[in-house]
Amino acid sequence: MIWQTSRFNIHLDRPQVMGIVNVTPDSFSDGGRHASAVAALSHCEQLLKDGADILDIGGESTRPGATPVTLDDELARLLPVVRGAVQLGVPVSVDSYKPAVMQAVLDLGADIVNDIWALRQPGAAAVVAGHPGCGVCLMHMHGEPRTMQLQPMTGDVMSQVRDFLVAAAAALEAQGVAARRIVIDPGIGFGKSVAQNFALLARQDALAAAGYPLLAGWSRKSSLAAVAAAPEATDRVAPSVAAALLAVQRGARIVRVHDVRETVQALQVLAAVNAAS
Repeated sequence: MIWQTSRFNIHLDRPQVMGIVNVTPDSFSDGGRHASAVAALSHCEQLLKDGADILDIGGESTRPGATPVTLDDELARLLPVVRGAVQLGVPVSVDSYKPAVMQAVLDLGADIVNDIWALRQPGAAAVVAGHPGCGVCLMHMHGEPRTMQLQPMTGDVMSQVRDFLVAAAAALEAQGVAARRIVIDPGIGFGKSVAQNFALLARQDALAAAGYPLLAGWSRKSSLAAVAAAPEATDRVAPSVAAALLAVQRGARIVRVHDVRETVQALQVLAAVNAAS
């Protein structure tokens, strides 16, 4: 299985580790730590040393309750970092839902658009469809970041998430985007209760069977704190690694993580066990 992106065909025969680079002052886990271009690029380099396969750069926090930032502010945060990151020799993903941001970073050579809104913003799908080969990750979100956890989903979470993502991918294919460019993400923590998040993980093989590579983003999420007594985001390394391993065992081909080194080491152990079985 291959994920086609702007500059790279990413082979998904082994799980890919996507390292998170938040160029924001207010992200839930590491807001402010990499807010300057210099600090963010240094973090990119460290993630690569730790074993990251893909860099995922974001200029706007989408944590529950987050306030949207202006287009100009997001571009000012992102563009210097993306300009440097595309020189590092690995696929670069940009986490944004704004069509103008997508176009700007793709023009700089970014490889992947990672959109929490699954290209539902007007003009977003046209940007991706108009590009000759960028990769795209379509995520499920119930509601929007400011209010999504006030009224989480109801009903059967898996069927709703799967149906939404399959429909979003099919709509994009209808605009001429090849299936090999598309990855789907169930959106852990985006408008779901703790029980619903774990139901998505327990039944994840049903989502992986939808026909598109699956990205899992459990890293340091608050649902982990609910079961692992880790109130601070930085205390959730071990539960995050455990969730990443479980996601991979249930079919995820990409895991989006803060703690790259620990995740890579755990996946190496899993690979050794699989090779010996």
